Amino acid sequence: MIVRYPRIDYSRIRAHWAPNIAFAQHQNATSIIPAPVEPWLIKVLQLAKDKLPATRADLRADMAAFIGQESQHFRQHRLFNKVIAAQGYPKLAEFEKRLADDLEGFLRTRSLKFNLAYADGFESLGAVQGGMWFERMDDLVAGADPNAVALWKWHMAEEFEHREVCFQIYHALYSRGLWGRIWNGYFYRIYGCIYAMAHLQGYMGRMFAYMIEQDRQAMDEAGTARLDRDIKALKKFQMRVFFPQLMKNFLPWYNPGRKRIPRDLFDYLRRFEKSEGKAPAATA
Repeated sequence: MIVRYPRIDYSRIRAHWAPNIAFAQHQNATSIIPAPVEPWLIKVLQLAKDKLPATRADLRADMAAFIGQESQHFRQHRLFNKVIAAQGYPKLAEFEKRLADDLEGFLRTRSLKFNLAYADGFESLGAVQGGMWFERMDDLVAGADPNAVALWKWHMAEEFEHREVCFQIYHALYSRGLWGRIWNGYFYRIYGCIYAMAHLQGYMGRMFAYMIEQDRQAMDEAGTARLDRDIKALKKFQMRVFFPQLMKNFLPWYNPGRKRIPRDLFDYLRRFEKSEGKAPAATA
């Protein structure tokens, strides 16, 4: 697990960067999430680091790489988000600020166990998306802007790469003994996952609805009809592909480290380790 420094040109990316407008806007809404969440994640791991058993030097090394990768993720998404917001979506910054305030509130008022369980829930989404971006997204990204695709494939590949760091830290601290493995290792972890998913989906849903409404105001009847078809196709894809994979995260024997590595994922990441991190030319 290493830290990569991609150089992606966001300057010419349009909000409708994929043929399916709803898919592009869903990803644009999702892109707001890392900007506040990943700096918060870094703070959570820094708090957890001092509580790890002295024998877990392996986890401390993984945490350092995790923090380095997440630092690049939120920086890249901030650049991307600025370009998208300037195209007629000024309220995105307000959503981001409210989410950041929520997360800071969790640090102040909730336990480290809750924050780590939430963090693991968030990271479990990235592990699912990592597989999808490399094995199930071909139709949705065909003809899409290669720079936007590069952002998402690089990000989701690294999310898959460090998929078990928060999971392992949480279990190292709170799944000790039989009762700890049952209550904290399963039930409380599931609580944190559901809380994180519901909380973040609330923001994503509102941001997506806002962006779609802004689009509708600028569309004629034909454009609106096309957008409705795109939304229907996106929802069908999510129900058929995303949600069945997500449900596996709730199984009692779930362990992200055992997930099958998606084809070509690490070959793709190696391209960002060449030419000083320049994004691959063929990214779709």
